[in-house]
Amino acid sequence: MIIGGGYPVVVQSMINEDTLDVEGAVAGIRRLHEIGCEIVRVTVPSLAHAKALEEIRYKLEQVYKPVPLVADVHHNGMKIALEVAKHVDKVRINPGLYVFEKPKADRTEYNQAEFDEIGEKIRETLMPLVLTLKEQDKAMRIGVNHGSLAERMLFTYGDTPEGMVESGLEFIRICESLDYRNLVISLKASRVPVMLAAYRLMAKRMDELGMDYPLHLGVTEAGDGEYGRIKSTAGIGTLLAEGIGDTIRVSLTEAPEKEIPVCYGILQALGLRKTMVEYVACPSCGRTLFNLEDVLHQVREATNHLTGLDIAVMGCIVNGPGEMADADYGYVGKQAGYIALYRGREEIKRVPQENGVEELINLIKTDGRWVEP
Repeated sequence: MIIGGGYPVVVQSMINEDTLDVEGAVAGIRRLHEIGCEIVRVTVPSLAHAKALEEIRYKLEQVYKPVPLVADVHHNGMKIALEVAKHVDKVRINPGLYVFEKPKADRTEYNQAEFDEIGEKIRETLMPLVLTLKEQDKAMRIGVNHGSLAERMLFTYGDTPEGMVESGLEFIRICESLDYRNLVISLKASRVPVMLAAYRLMAKRMDELGMDYPLHLGVTEAGDGEYGRIKSTAGIGTLLAEGIGDTIRVSLTEAPEKEIPVCYGILQALGLRKTMVEYVACPSCGRTLFNLEDVLHQVREATNHLTGLDIAVMGCIVNGPGEMADADYGYVGKQAGYIALYRGREEIKRVPQENGVEELINLIKTDGRWVEP
């Protein structure tokens, strides 16, 4: 699986099973991969969890097939990271926690000597992981999180996007000094404006420094339901529209499987993936000649398996043909009781409203673009 370099944006998620539950983890990974999750992350909070990945990977390949796996490593994770690196394709570390320094309640500042001393400790701790990943030709995600910036970064840069970027750059520079560049960078925040500012600043700083690393986008802890989806779309979609981002994860407080449709919905809306039917439909008004909501539902139920098609359902002739000009097929109310069916910009025939959906299917079949559900 290649991230960045002009390749399609990659969809990720994370299982919520305990990694020590080998059977459960294998099942969770498989469920996600089967519905389109291209990279699956698992948590490894202990050495025992890291060692369990060996069995998870083996069983997954026995009962299913290989799946790109990422291990999430946090507090003082050198031993854990070195072990799990043997069994996964990428290791995610959090710069704010990888070398954890307990905050001092009476601290008022960090002088440069203290700052550099911890920086050297980070280098010493990170070096073995970098070298083992380099030797195995495996990747690392430097996963900065707004909510867990290191104390010295907070004192130096404040609780800011700049602090997030500088935290990531410190780890990037260590990796580059060891001639290791198989990196993915993330700068997640639970507040969309902070997330947007951090990624934009990182993209700018990397351009200035001649760096070209893929960015993993996400609004962390987005919550659940409609608002969680809106937050994720506002953050991820905005950056993708600006040309920033190479892989995405929507973080919902729901079953991981619920995240994948949101990812693909974002990509489809931006024209970056074509994984479902694109429906164009007007919002309905006094000119509408049929129950638009019901008809759209009927058309969707009949055709939503036809991946790659664009189908328009328009309530009247005023805006219909113009607004749906890019659609493959159109279903338009032109006169009371009748539906006009279009192929692209061309009206093909008019049929009684009660036969509209059936005749739309017949038109698609005539063109050889129908497949059975």
